[in-house]
Amino acid sequence: MPNIKPVSDLRNYNEVLKDVAVGQPVFLTKNGRGKYAVVDIEEYERNWAILKLMAELAKGEQSAKEGGTKTLKEVEEMFGIQYD
Repeated sequence: MPNIKPVSDLRNYNEVLKDVAVGQPVFLTKNGRGKYAVVDIEEYERNWAILKLMAELAKGEQSAKEGGTKTLKEVEEMFGIQYD
């Protein structure tokens, strides 16, 4: 169940922070609406890495659409890889 608190609870921020854990953010509301999420730094870094990876994968997909793809044999020849 999500942990939701009013932003006014930040007056005693230690109480809010003790509830934050990996996979368990604390959602803060302002005027009854979701406004902020407090997440563990490990979770933040993991999410940021996922976003960067997804952006790079999207670039690769776009490149393949625009420039075509190569077969494994073509890639091996480009890098001078020979198997006996």
